[in-house]
Amino acid sequence: MMEAVAATAWGAPGVLRPVEVPVPTLLPGEVLVRVEAAGVNPTDWKSRATGGRGYWRDPAILGFDVAGVVEEVADGSHRFAVGDRVFGMPRFPLPAEAYAQYVAAPARQLARIPDGLGFAEAASLPLAGLTALQALEDAGGFRPGQSVLVCAAGGGVGRLAVQIALALGADVTACARPARLEEAAAAGASVVEAREDGLPVAASQHDVVIDPFGGDRTTALLDWCAPGGTLVSLIPRTAPAVEAAARARGIPLRRVVVEASEIGMQRIADWAAEGRVRPRVALELPLVSAAQAHRAGERGGLDGKIVLRPWQRGQGATDEEVTP
Repeated sequence: MMEAVAATAWGAPGVLRPVEVPVPTLLPGEVLVRVEAAGVNPTDWKSRATGGRGYWRDPAILGFDVAGVVEEVADGSHRFAVGDRVFGMPRFPLPAEAYAQYVAAPARQLARIPDGLGFAEAASLPLAGLTALQALEDAGGFRPGQSVLVCAAGGGVGRLAVQIALALGADVTACARPARLEEAAAAGASVVEAREDGLPVAASQHDVVIDPFGGDRTTALLDWCAPGGTLVSLIPRTAPAVEAAARARGIPLRRVVVEASEIGMQRIADWAAEGRVRPRVALELPLVSAAQAHRAGERGGLDGKIVLRPWQRGQGATDEEVTP
């Protein structure tokens, strides 16, 4: 048996409770990962509040980002060996069930953690990093030398989108509040301050514009798309009026829904090894503090990711301890 945290119902963070469940058994092509860190993402607390897409087993163990050590390898699988450090976003949009001591994952949806990268940092990369990469290349059709505008560049996806776009050879402009722009500027991006609504105070037009907002702000960002450019929304649904405005301007409006990718994970791992991708962890908590982690995420204001550590013992953190 193993310890895990599950949603006992859909609602407020308090529905997250410790449970004891069997250690997963492996299917062909899978590995058993001893979880050292589980990343906490907005999709986690949105799923907890509403049930999300409903792809849950009973009990409903949350968590999509996982980093840990291979404990067992299914017969016939040769990608990893026992003792390898690995990370990824296996099975998405199905949950990896990362809020647990062990996870069973398809080996080809994981990558090795580079030397020098800790488990907490690795667990903060998969979902946000793959979203950024797929937004740029798959949805945005980015080609080296093009210009990219990243809004909310200090957020989880935005920070990595700036770094990945630079690694891909883009001319990057990062838009965020002034306190969140220093890192982007140091990495080599041009920077522009954001207004109160998050939109740029001023900016030139770009070949690819990353929109984390949705709604009327998506329509406003059409003004920052160059002729022939593409607006990529990270929001899963776009209002018909916004789509009509994009069509009227002749600007492709594309949405991205992240997919598990062995190749994408390996590229992110390589960039991390080279120092081009640098995750930032704002808060580490023991697994039993999952409810407090969700409260902190929903309040916002943290400069970096929240990570749960299943092997970190403790009775949980108080709300004061996780307040930004």
